[in-house]
Amino acid sequence: MSVRQEKFAGLIQQHLAEIFQRNSEYVNREFVTISKVEISPDLGYAKVYISLIKKEGRGALMNCVNLHNPQIRKQLATKVRNQARIVPELNFLLDDSLDYVFHMDEVMKRINEEDERKRNENN
Repeated sequence: MSVRQEKFAGLIQQHLAEIFQRNSEYVNREFVTISKVEISPDLGYAKVYISLIKKEGRGALMNCVNLHNPQIRKQLATKVRNQARIVPELNFLLDDSLDYVFHMDEVMKRINEEDERKRNENN
């Protein structure tokens, strides 16, 4: 990603976070984090990765966000109108990297417990 894309992605991420914070109905009144924004080279398309701590209710959250996509984009347009010529089309995706982190943490705990158990058996 170019420097221009990275700067614009950061700007979009910041403004979307503010929009979600002020309009909790857009995210089904859940605590969400915008983990990453990827912008196309022409700045016309943005992939917005949303992270949710709770495992249940993710489908409902994504449905709610996609339902409110036009309103979110309109509010984003009012925030970036002096900084960008176009407002990118927003595609919201669920970021499941936090699930992977929790899974790996559980695997490491099991390995450590198994090692500890083997050490205790050998002593």
